[in-house]
Amino acid sequence: MTDEPDPERLKALEKRIAALRGDREEPPHQEKAYSQAQHVWRMVIELVTGLLIGFGIGYGLDSVFGTMPLFLVLFMLLGFAAGVKTMLRTAQELQRKQEAADAAGEDERD
Repeated sequence: MTDEPDPERLKALEKRIAALRGDREEPPHQEKAYSQAQHVWRMVIELVTGLLIGFGIGYGLDSVFGTMPLFLVLFMLLGFAAGVKTMLRTAQELQRKQEAADAAGEDERD
């Protein structure tokens, strides 16, 4: 027996593997849907994080000063506003990326 593999058999095997891998590729629409869901979760997490940080700061200040609902409500509202502002910034960033991708796609077609 020889130590060298048969090149023709290796090429045939590579073609079979490539054909099998090609059958399993996911359609592009599923990848885009996954990407959109990822962005939605990012925005939800940003909003909830703002609320939780506001809650923590407000509760801490109320515990220190003994004014239980005052700072809690105030900082939860501020946390909500910060979360919404962050969500809007993220939405604008995603919109700019989408517009840039669309513009690049139009340039390729021309």
